[in-house]
Amino acid sequence: MMDKLYILCLLGLLMVTAYGVAGKMVYTDLDILKKLENFDVVLDDDADDNDAKLFDLVSFTRRSSGKNLVNVDTFGAAGDGVSDDTQAFTNAWSKACSTRKSVLLVPQGRRYLVNATKFNGPCEQKLIIQIDGTIVAPEEPSDWDPKLPRVWLEFSKLKGVVFQGKGVIDGSGSKWWAASCKKNKSNPCKSAPTALTIDSSSGVKVTGLTIQNSQQMNFIIARSDAVRVSKVMVSSPGDSPNTDGIHITGSTNVVLQDCKIGTGDDCVSIVNASSNIKMKNIYCGPGHGISIGSLGNNNSTGIVTNVVLDTAFLRETSNGLRIKTYQGGSGYVQGIRFTNVEMQDVSNPIIIDQFYCDNPTSCQNQTSAVKISQIMYRNITGTTKSEKAIKFACSDSVPCSHIVLDDVNLEGKDGQVEAYCNSAEGFGYGVIHPSADCLYSHDDKGMDQSHKSEEAETGHDEL
Repeated sequence: MMDKLYILCLLGLLMVTAYGVAGKMVYTDLDILKKLENFDVVLDDDADDNDAKLFDLVSFTRRSSGKNLVNVDTFGAAGDGVSDDTQAFTNAWSKACSTRKSVLLVPQGRRYLVNATKFNGPCEQKLIIQIDGTIVAPEEPSDWDPKLPRVWLEFSKLKGVVFQGKGVIDGSGSKWWAASCKKNKSNPCKSAPTALTIDSSSGVKVTGLTIQNSQQMNFIIARSDAVRVSKVMVSSPGDSPNTDGIHITGSTNVVLQDCKIGTGDDCVSIVNASSNIKMKNIYCGPGHGISIGSLGNNNSTGIVTNVVLDTAFLRETSNGLRIKTYQGGSGYVQGIRFTNVEMQDVSNPIIIDQFYCDNPTSCQNQTSAVKISQIMYRNITGTTKSEKAIKFACSDSVPCSHIVLDDVNLEGKDGQVEAYCNSAEGFGYGVIHPSADCLYSHDDKGMDQSHKSEEAETGHDEL
């Protein structure tokens, strides 16, 4: 409450001192600040939440639960990690999906080898997918179904389905990584499967699972609404190429909570046509940080709005809080709030890069850009390995606007730190270290427009 009173008093003084010079601008800033302060993402709990409690096989077998158990073992799954259990999983899915109040069970203590499979809905109501064992992918890329080059386990057209358990989804990705052009320039650049995909679905909950060693992206939420992910762990080596932890595309009303993510690319990436996204209590590292983008590749339109990150710890990541867009794109990123973030030895802690380029040979100087505005950074602390702890590299033709810094304190591990701005406008209050005077004065520090992103890194094709 005191913080809000302080903010309102401060902005009131700003309005008094700036009135008649930039009154309209300050009034707009006040509106923007108010909007960023109040925005939140709330998903209504389903009335049937009690049906989605962690499945207890013992209690299920002892008394009538009103649920229909569909065990993959009953459909012939060997669970030895060697035999191909794909058909057993497919048959079990057909039964569970078509039966009301089913529990599709993957038992604990067993390893199930499953090839690329699409599990399609719609399904009958109150389906629970209980994964307590381990599902593993084939190790050899040559064994992959050529008809599904981007898919391992994909679930689509679901409504009100719960994924839960203490099990593991293991993509066995090491040979895929070795074959990547990002690891060996002589290899051809090819796409690879995503471990778990939820597509064209609504009212989905995912809790407790571990997703690891994906062939490429670990977990994609695509074209979906009202998805809640909690207590999920994502784990891939820091040098595994293009292995985004949780990738959100074309989705709305998504909550990620209490998740621990370590990977070789962005811990969380949010791309086009996504809005109302909330992340809370996120651990990230290793990885490339928490990113909005990339957007605008190949002159495309990118729109991301209303994103909140509340409470995160980033450790030894190559970026911290990042917004990245290509030159030549269109659309906008608007209404983003990063709050209560602690960083440890992070490169590029706060960065907006409108000159992002993951393939310098194909990037060209262009004047159009994705518009970036209404971005708040509040209570961001920690240490950085970069000289430029704050970097706003924005387009001259489409400047970044209404950037708000509130209590940002970033210390250099090996020396002094500074802020860099190009075509970025905004304001700050509280402790701001390093001082971001370049933001307040809108100075152009002479960024070379032929610049190709200093943070260019292993890129990936968006879904």
